[in-house]
Amino acid sequence: MYFLPYNRNLKEFSRQLRNKSTLSEVILWQKLRASQVNGYQFNRQKPLGRYIVDFYCKNLSLVIEVDGSSHFVGDAPIRDKERQDILESMGLQFLRFDDEDVKQNISFVMRVIYEFIEDRERSNPLSPLKRANDS
Repeated sequence: MYFLPYNRNLKEFSRQLRNKSTLSEVILWQKLRASQVNGYQFNRQKPLGRYIVDFYCKNLSLVIEVDGSSHFVGDAPIRDKERQDILESMGLQFLRFDDEDVKQNISFVMRVIYEFIEDRERSNPLSPLKRANDS
């Protein structure tokens, strides 16, 4: 795993984003928080390098992004792709979900996340105890 530097300058902005979460971020966070997903710990609005990602699981090297309407306007799709490419070059994998899918079909979103985890566990098994202690 590539070392992901922590940018202290983003700490306060990250906190502000957590306090102003969108409805879809709140809905998904209720499903991801407190190691509810196969014992994996997720963080929300996590600074990684010079970026802040919606959700991050260190032990899975997984970033989850929830894309609202602003992600499809102007050059936002290009910036999102560049950002994702940079973070993927550091060994991270991405799952992206549309804001409406999270709000209207959270069971589908969670099924995709669980399938990702199952695939990762098959290729790189970690014990539940190791997962909890590595966080």
